[in-house]
Amino acid sequence: MQRFLIPVVLLAVAVLRADLVNCACDVARPETMEARSCSLCREAEKQNADVKVFFLKDANPSKPGRWLALPRIHPRSMDQLNNEQRAELWSAAIAKAKSLFDDQWAIAYNAPSVQTQCHVHVHIGKLIPGVETSQFITATKIEDIPVPAGGEGLWIHPQGNLFHVHSGEQITETVLER
Repeated sequence: MQRFLIPVVLLAVAVLRADLVNCACDVARPETMEARSCSLCREAEKQNADVKVFFLKDANPSKPGRWLALPRIHPRSMDQLNNEQRAELWSAAIAKAKSLFDDQWAIAYNAPSVQTQCHVHVHIGKLIPGVETSQFITATKIEDIPVPAGGEGLWIHPQGNLFHVHSGEQITETVLER
């Protein structure tokens, strides 16, 4: 029995993961935008065409102090943004984070494989004290923040005038206070 259960479980995991990775949102086909996973794409379409980055209060009631920063365009993952677009997103998110949390902010980008939304976004919140690990790189400017590698997530927080960038994780928003 156990011999047959393992392939079934693996197949179920693959199917569930495929649902998250293969997004069906297509702004040219309004019927595809009705899915819950397309709600951030719908919000992006409500923005003026000249808006590059916009913000939404996190709708999850268990995350009352959090915000999302999103590009107006429709990428699925961070690596689909070019260098200029990524810098615009990070710059806007960091400015919003500073305005909300002074120097106690963090920004988290969950890996695409664990996201429930099709539109790329970053979470803005207050950094939980004491979560810093020794696994980070130091970025001196926004343009030095790397593209998440291999479908990973990353989280960023200030360290004086520098940024500590932590990578190698899938779910990163757990470093933010609820």
